[in-house]
Amino acid sequence: MIAIDRMTPGSPPAGFTFARTGKGPEGQWTVVEDPTASMGRAIEQSNTDRTDYRFPLAIHDSLSAANLDVELRFKAVGGKVDQAGGIALRLADADNYYVVRANALEDNVRFYRVVNGRREQLAGANLRVTANEWHALGLRAEANRFTVSYDGKTLFGATDNTFTEAGGVALWTKADSVTRFEQVRITPLPRGRD
Repeated sequence: MIAIDRMTPGSPPAGFTFARTGKGPEGQWTVVEDPTASMGRAIEQSNTDRTDYRFPLAIHDSLSAANLDVELRFKAVGGKVDQAGGIALRLADADNYYVVRANALEDNVRFYRVVNGRREQLAGANLRVTANEWHALGLRAEANRFTVSYDGKTLFGATDNTFTEAGGVALWTKADSVTRFEQVRITPLPRGRD
């Protein structure tokens, strides 16, 4: 688990590099005090630039894996264009990765591949995503199989062979979403059968 509780409030989260897919400015990633977070602190993306095709990334520095299970809790705090939070993995760079995201304005969870900066939906589910409440989001990748979970329940699976190599893991938001993240758990898995 990433030790957000040991990070300094008001500073960028330690152990992360920042990037952006699409247009507009990069995100503003900061450690914030949040009494509703399990350890009292969260990582927040607070830049409210309204560029629609803009996806700020906070990339975890010390991990590269192909098969892994990532779970976190997120809270959509604000945003007029979007209120989204997500997990990117097998990230080759800011324009090539898989991402699962939940959106409180659209009430859905979607799984995409991003190839050369272009997003293509692979699977999704419509369900209530409430703003200003913590929700659990999970993405498990084993070979070409992906499993998405939300609030502790498996939502759907998908298969895809676009990105098969090890890559980075990142926190993800969209447009003017102000989103907080906590309890980020990254578990490498044994190599699956293709």
